[in-house]
Amino acid sequence: MAAQVKHCHVFGLENSVWSWKQRAPAGSDYWNEEVINEITLLEDDDFVKGWKKVTSVPSEVHVELMKINAIPNPYVGFNEHKVQWIGDVEWLYRCVFPFDVSGSHQHALLTFEGLDAICDVYLNAKKILSTDNQFRTYTVSLDRSQGETKAPLSDENTLLLHFKSAKGLAKAEEAKYGKVRAGSTNLGDPSRVYVRKAQYDWRWDWGPELMTCGPYRSISLTRYDARIEDLNTHAKVIIDQDDTFQATLVADVTLDGDLELLRHGSLDLKLFGADGHTVQHTKMPIEEDTTARTVSVTWTKLHEHGVELWWPVKYGNQALYTVEVSLANSTGETVDTMSKRIGFRTVELVQEELQEEDQYGKGTSFFFKINGISIFMGGSNWIPADSFLTQISDERYRAWLTMLRDGNQNMVRLWGGGIYEPDIFYDICDELGILVWQDFQFACGVYPAHDYFINTVKHEAEDNVRRLRHHPSLALFCGNNEDYQMVLQWGGIDQLPARILYEKEFPDIVSRLTDPPIPYHRGSPYGGKGWDTSDPTIGDVHQWNVWGGKELPYQEYDRLGGRFVSEFGIPSMPSMSTIKSWMAGADESQFYSQSQLMAQHTKAGSFERRFAIVMNENFRLTSDFATHVFNTQLMQSEAVSFAYRSWRREWRGSGKEYNGGVLVWQLNDCWPVVSWAIVDYFLRAKPVYYTIMRQLSSVSVGVFRLVHKNRDNDRPRQFYEYGAIQATGASLQIWASNNTVHEIPVNVETRFFDLYSDWSDIRTVEGVVLLPNQTTEITEMDCLYPQHEAKSTTAPFTGSGSVVVCVRLIDPTSETVLARFSDWPEPYRFLSPPDPKLTISVVDSGTADEKMVTLDVQRPAKCVFLSAEEDLDQSGFSCIKWTDNAVDLVPGDPQQLSVEGLNNRKIKYNYFGQPDLA
Repeated sequence: MAAQVKHCHVFGLENSVWSWKQRAPAGSDYWNEEVINEITLLEDDDFVKGWKKVTSVPSEVHVELMKINAIPNPYVGFNEHKVQWIGDVEWLYRCVFPFDVSGSHQHALLTFEGLDAICDVYLNAKKILSTDNQFRTYTVSLDRSQGETKAPLSDENTLLLHFKSAKGLAKAEEAKYGKVRAGSTNLGDPSRVYVRKAQYDWRWDWGPELMTCGPYRSISLTRYDARIEDLNTHAKVIIDQDDTFQATLVADVTLDGDLELLRHGSLDLKLFGADGHTVQHTKMPIEEDTTARTVSVTWTKLHEHGVELWWPVKYGNQALYTVEVSLANSTGETVDTMSKRIGFRTVELVQEELQEEDQYGKGTSFFFKINGISIFMGGSNWIPADSFLTQISDERYRAWLTMLRDGNQNMVRLWGGGIYEPDIFYDICDELGILVWQDFQFACGVYPAHDYFINTVKHEAEDNVRRLRHHPSLALFCGNNEDYQMVLQWGGIDQLPARILYEKEFPDIVSRLTDPPIPYHRGSPYGGKGWDTSDPTIGDVHQWNVWGGKELPYQEYDRLGGRFVSEFGIPSMPSMSTIKSWMAGADESQFYSQSQLMAQHTKAGSFERRFAIVMNENFRLTSDFATHVFNTQLMQSEAVSFAYRSWRREWRGSGKEYNGGVLVWQLNDCWPVVSWAIVDYFLRAKPVYYTIMRQLSSVSVGVFRLVHKNRDNDRPRQFYEYGAIQATGASLQIWASNNTVHEIPVNVETRFFDLYSDWSDIRTVEGVVLLPNQTTEITEMDCLYPQHEAKSTTAPFTGSGSVVVCVRLIDPTSETVLARFSDWPEPYRFLSPPDPKLTISVVDSGTADEKMVTLDVQRPAKCVFLSAEEDLDQSGFSCIKWTDNAVDLVPGDPQQLSVEGLNNRKIKYNYFGQPDLA
């Protein structure tokens, strides 16, 4: 009788006994091989003393040091500078785990899903692995058949991880290969390009320099005779001309181990629906003479079995299915299982010649089609949500991505200076209908291309493409972030050695390993015209000519677009509560915008001058810190929402997709900081989060106010002028965006309110039909204003310079408001809004933990922003969730929103022009 295959056992080492310590310095040159060999002296008393218990695995050394109060919290005060030594020294992790050496399994495999980053691995005093790539999955075979030197397992085993300084390796590689350009000094030491470690660890213009290390992802030991090595699913969809579809699934099962032991065994494959019902089932015997290590099963006509398409949020359901494969031995006993959750959809990146010219010329499109439907992408760029990756819980990932979804965003771009996120991130995107733009991890640098570097990066790319390819949310792989842009931006660069990765290796890997194919884009930004990455007529662009670059007024965003804007933004200060978190223990004298502690938590280059320009242009100067903080948030909200509104307007229908998507920089923060984030580190949304949400509603309305002036000038077109240039009047352009796939009839109501009198007026356009999946231009009109004689204390040509315009789209049948937008006269520094007589009423909604809040005014109010003190939950993050906020209000149009988590907390409010907030 043939020997039976035993069950495959996977043992996660996180439940074993772990300890850590700093390695005692053994000399100045810790790259010397003799010094490295000292690591094997496990029985030396001096070597093993001083170990501390690891609090949780996965682990990072900064976290362990904080938990024993060996270092201060680097997110507070100036503490970042007190912990820099950690990245200069070596660290040890030790794990003691059992192993049944009497077991009959033929194979053993150690798998390291993430070691950060430069690490020698020892098992029972024998080196079994050296790693230098944080993004790779490493496996070590400990097969019995390979002899005792290869399989040093015993009843009790010691796994030792020796982490060396990534900074030290980077500098050693730089000395060997030469110093290169890698962005500005705010983007970390240029030597970072030589090490495959999260680039933001070296610091970025929104993040601290915290060079941590450790086993930041799982480590497991697998024992087996035979196992399922991989399950590769190919969910194929054909969209027919009548909008029906055909669905096919191919499942490739790769086996590992002793196949002769599997004779007369079987593979059992099942496809389950979300509710657990079986859609398809195939059981395949393993033939006696089989030598094939990959077995394929094809299920056709799945649409006839009730399979549905997976859709992005707001376009349909996120139908998900589970493919499960079981491997059984000849007695029918299951020895291994593997599953993947999949969805059926098509994804296309459309780059085709446009029918007509726009303001930039003709060029080509850049937009996405999902299941044959052209979809405008509105979303955010994502950076790692913490400088210490092990501190990001699954619940925190879900909270972040749910905020993105609830903010009417349908795409997230994973930026190339962070990490390939863990599986849970992409699982949540699948569930929420969020499309993923995935950068390969290269950012703002001239990366090397020597053989060893290319080889490790190819392994990195293959590991992550294989891991992610089955997710229906995955829409694009992109070669790098801003590496092509480096050439013209910084000068003195005439070549990118790593082009071989972006233009050959990555597209080859994506093409070879994904079927159906995932679109690939060689860089962001990139347009295909040499080094010019700023051409608005082709590819994607990063628009940094407002904050940075030419430092243009944000009122110019409508002239600064492109076919797809994958980065743009403007920073603001976070809430006062967040600022207080890093001011802990600081003297009150530090609570002003130019203080040392504010500078410590503002990493952006030239931020003092840039903030001064944009704030001085648009708002009155104030010495009240809380008012200044709120005004920066209002500035960010106005700037970014104007960009979204203007660029979405250019989604004009088939053949006229002049802008196919907008991704703001950035959704989140990795620590408490002044940054571009629209939601701060503690999950506190800034006003801009809500204004973006309204701009990305399925139906939205826009207004552009063009101020007429008495002579040509270079001032913002929206500004009323009272100096050498005089405003003589203003006209309005009104349009609506409809991202649904059907026509929507509306009546358009335009109301006018004077800030300084009781005057108001109204104009209505009835019977307007919003065309599906595009912008509809509605009307142009003069901006009305009260015909009263100007007071002697006012400027001579005020006219509409004190008039607020509110446009609403109203359903003609139900008379419900589908969309609204208020346009205020600019610049805001000229305005002195009177008390709006704001009323806030709060009642229980009838749903647990939810309250309904109604806001009403007697005078127009801009950016009424609600918050609550003591809003953090036990995990340390905000528990308050508003369905809307930062709203503009006008008389006769009360707005209602709901809030969760308020409990008995008192509501606070801010609005533009409110007396000092301190």
